[in-house]
Amino acid sequence: MSLDLTDITLTYPDGEARLTALDRVTLAVPSGSLTAVAGPSGSGKSSLLAVAATLIAPDTGTVTINGGDVTGLSRAERAGLRRREIGIVFQQPNLLPSLTAVEQLQVMAQIDGRSPAKATGRARDLLDAVGLAAYERRRPHQLSGGQRQRVNIARALMNEPSVLLIDEPTSALDHERGAAVIDLIARLTREWATATVLVTHDKTHLGAADQIAEVRDGRIASQALC
Repeated sequence: MSLDLTDITLTYPDGEARLTALDRVTLAVPSGSLTAVAGPSGSGKSSLLAVAATLIAPDTGTVTINGGDVTGLSRAERAGLRRREIGIVFQQPNLLPSLTAVEQLQVMAQIDGRSPAKATGRARDLLDAVGLAAYERRRPHQLSGGQRQRVNIARALMNEPSVLLIDEPTSALDHERGAAVIDLIARLTREWATATVLVTHDKTHLGAADQIAEVRDGRIASQALC
């Protein structure tokens, strides 16, 4: 299980010209490791994550997941790939208000056509892994911000993805709860052997990473193992 971005260039229309969001970016994320992507606003962090998630196709370069080039897949094929291989955690949990914590996870498996019995067992295992086994019947309004983000992370792991992509998961949390969420992400990355990319602007979280890539002006300005 691994994620590799190779020589990625991404541009957007900007009037009669084009704006370069990513400029020949190369990044390797091995299985069971956490790579933190840091940099100022507008540096290209979110664009990098979107390309890695196959939400946006790059102008040039390749995205490889588990050794397979996924860059040229059709829209339907990319959607299927995201269901099976890519877990995405957005800044806001965006949980469904009417569903309990365990149901938030079960619905992910149902979308992918998985067995309801197996889905329930895995959902409960994941809620236990994120410390919410006692909260499985609670709905979003009955959970704290940190608890909702934990459900969000568990939901992203529901279909056993090999790649986990996380965008600013602590932006709405205080420092203590944010640090707990980052520690949880690092632990689950090792336990579930995902290739994890964490986009963050908070440098206090970088110590949990195995690798740090600093993005500036669409390029990786520096890259170091921790």
